[in-house]
Amino acid sequence: MKKIFRLAIKNQQLDMVLLIVRITIASFMLFHGITKLQTLFSGTTIQFPDLLGTGATASLAFAVFAEVGCSILILLGLATRLAVIPLIITMLVAAFIVLGTQGFLKQELALIYLLVYIALFFTGSGKYSLDRLIAGNNNKNAAV
Repeated sequence: MKKIFRLAIKNQQLDMVLLIVRITIASFMLFHGITKLQTLFSGTTIQFPDLLGTGATASLAFAVFAEVGCSILILLGLATRLAVIPLIITMLVAAFIVLGTQGFLKQELALIYLLVYIALFFTGSGKYSLDRLIAGNNNKNAAV
């Protein structure tokens, strides 16, 4: 019973949670990104919001880069803190510009993604990641 109310978290538990969160959030976002990737290379006229003033194709390409490329990096735990930055921007645009007038229920999913990406920005990828493998075991106590 004491384990249920214990406040301390062991590093191994935190690293396992970070691994599960990274794999889950990256996999979910990949599903969104793959459909956009197919649209980008379909050869048809691109119908995508041009919210940044760069054109529909460039806006879609940025979204594909974030949702596919950065999600793969997060899945691997490679440059996680850098990889979440484009995803944070994408979710901010989705939640507050694209869906901003449609109410909270439409914004909710983008806001949940945003929250997870902000958390990963602060925590890093954890022990079970390529970041840690590249950094080596010399710096075991440092955050990745």
